[in-house]
Amino acid sequence: QAHLVESGGGLVQAGGSLRLSCRASGSIFSINDMGWYRQAPGKQRELVAAITSGGSTNYADSVKGRFTISRDNAKNTVYLQMNSLKPEDTAVYYCNAECDTVVAGNKYYWGQGTQVTVSS
Repeated sequence: QAHLVESGGGLVQAGGSLRLSCRASGSIFSINDMGWYRQAPGKQRELVAAITSGGSTNYADSVKGRFTISRDNAKNTVYLQMNSLKPEDTAVYYCNAECDTVVAGNKYYWGQGTQVTVSS
């Protein structure tokens, strides 16, 4: 099994920045794709950004040019640098990772979520 723990959320004014981190732990052989999703009240969960094990990235159109996803494979950690934040970025942000583990084989895992609130 793998466990994902996010950190870095909080309250920020519009135009500000936050950096989210998500570390995977457990009996992990390897981690393939990692990503960040978000869910605002009354809305469906949506992909924000994703990164492959080789470093290729993909972003939602709404965050292109403002958010940057990166990863540190040695630390099993993925980051989301969020700049020029807008009130519409307010949501619970979830980390997702495809982990190959000793016990469960290859599976997708979710973190518990971290709240990001952007005030206008």
